[in-house]
Amino acid sequence: MLQQPAALGRHLPRARPCGAALPGHAHANASASRRTIFSLRPDKPSGRAVENLNIQRLSRRSNDYQRNRRIFLWSGTVAGIVSFGYTAYKLKQELAKPVKLDSSLPSTGPLAAAGAASRKVVVHDSEGHELVETGNSTVPTFTRTIDLPDYSGPTAPAPASGPLAPAVSSSTSATTEYTLVGFGTRTVTFVGIQVYVVGYYIATADIAALQNNLTKKVNPIATALVPGERDQLRTALLDPAEGEQTWDDLLARGIPARSAFRIVPVRDTDFHHLRDGFVRSIQARGPTGEQADDSFGEAMREFRNIFNRGKVPKSKELLLVRDGAGKLSIAFDDGGSKKEDRPAGRRLIGVVEDERVSRALWLNWLAGKKVASEPARKSIVEG
Repeated sequence: MLQQPAALGRHLPRARPCGAALPGHAHANASASRRTIFSLRPDKPSGRAVENLNIQRLSRRSNDYQRNRRIFLWSGTVAGIVSFGYTAYKLKQELAKPVKLDSSLPSTGPLAAAGAASRKVVVHDSEGHELVETGNSTVPTFTRTIDLPDYSGPTAPAPASGPLAPAVSSSTSATTEYTLVGFGTRTVTFVGIQVYVVGYYIATADIAALQNNLTKKVNPIATALVPGERDQLRTALLDPAEGEQTWDDLLARGIPARSAFRIVPVRDTDFHHLRDGFVRSIQARGPTGEQADDSFGEAMREFRNIFNRGKVPKSKELLLVRDGAGKLSIAFDDGGSKKEDRPAGRRLIGVVEDERVSRALWLNWLAGKKVASEPARKSIVEG
């Protein structure tokens, strides 16, 4: 019984030292090589796709694609610019070439004359009035002439204060023809915001008297001015001090006897805004000190009350008319109203008898150091 453990011990295998190789596996361990997930075996490629990726090769392909793409885009841009410039150059050459039409005009035709190219195209409205381009998109034209009646009837009250006076029709009353002498656009602020287009009209029959007085100012014995004298007159009228003195003297003597300023707003405004500008100009050029008596103050109050009204839509006409005595008549054409069954037409909205008011208001556009519209003053002087 005691010998059995010894017998059993003979049949147990010996313990191997730690790290010793098993029999039959020595060759396998010797031939095995260490691999990572990024290593490849050229002799035996793996069947898994992830082990066949080459990051460097993919990076080179991406860089080549982006470089070729940039080259292609820049080539197209340069080619487009060159073709555009070449096309513009060829187009300019073709436009510079004289064009000969297939048909020819007879030598006696009005368009075949020597001065035909310098002739102006005359445009008329539906009533036959000649139109003059103003250069403004909202108020593109002014009529060369207008027919105005003698505004001596009832005045139209302010809105919501009673029935409106009927429009003054040129077909039912005697009218006077006025001719456009000059026009311009009123602008405000340093950015040149346009407010209205203004035109200066003089009764056609009174233009000769104005021309005669201006001629006598330069040459008392002349009946017409030569080019040098015309330049002298132009300089005098554009001078702030001399021009204001000249116009003030003419208006005080009733020359021209009948004239009018036609104002057409290019944007929606109101009577109060227009009134404030007119009042400032009258106060700057009107009588001062002892000359500004109570009658002048009462005339200014009447002038302010005329403008106690509402809106003045764009493209609607405000007319300021001065007669031989200096009386100021103000008419307004709001275009009528279908809702109120009121036709379009000029309606008298107020009258100021004191000629000092109209004279100072006229100087606001004609002369002075600062006028309401410098283009209008220059256009009037040239006209």
